[in-house]
Amino acid sequence: MAQQEVAYRSGEQTGSAGFAVAVVRVDGHWRCTPMDNSALDDLDRAITQLRRLGVVGGAVFGLLDVDDEFFMIVRPTPVGVDLMLSDASAALDYDVAADVLDLLRVEPPEDMAEDEVWPQGDLGILADLGLPEAELELIVSEIDLYPDEQLEIIARRCGFAEELSAEIEDLVGV
Repeated sequence: MAQQEVAYRSGEQTGSAGFAVAVVRVDGHWRCTPMDNSALDDLDRAITQLRRLGVVGGAVFGLLDVDDEFFMIVRPTPVGVDLMLSDASAALDYDVAADVLDLLRVEPPEDMAEDEVWPQGDLGILADLGLPEAELELIVSEIDLYPDEQLEIIARRCGFAEELSAEIEDLVGV
């Protein structure tokens, strides 16, 4: 998919391009729906949007590709939120990534090589849905892939690749 600017039909425009999709699994069925574009720049809004889905007895999480620079997985829990940030160095340039590190109580990296990634958060965030921690770590560490490509691999591994692809195609008008 490479770099794409997504103009959401339902959200306000913000400074970041990319996409934000809510993923829901209930009774073994996957559904992907667009999140408001504001989720790309505001972690609290992303969490609030996901909580409003009100899924009982299933899984709900958000996949957010910010400017095709990094991605986040946001998964509300009854007592808080689980987070995974693909590259903590994004916190140096993006407030939303810095907000993730703040919630995780992690300092952003100071000196990193350009070909290094520093994932932070719960790498086992989707383990109960078929993506073991070690496999997510491997996907995140693949620096030759764009974030949207990494998210496609995650979706394929968990079993909702078709739903995610259809939603992204709908969002970008392909």
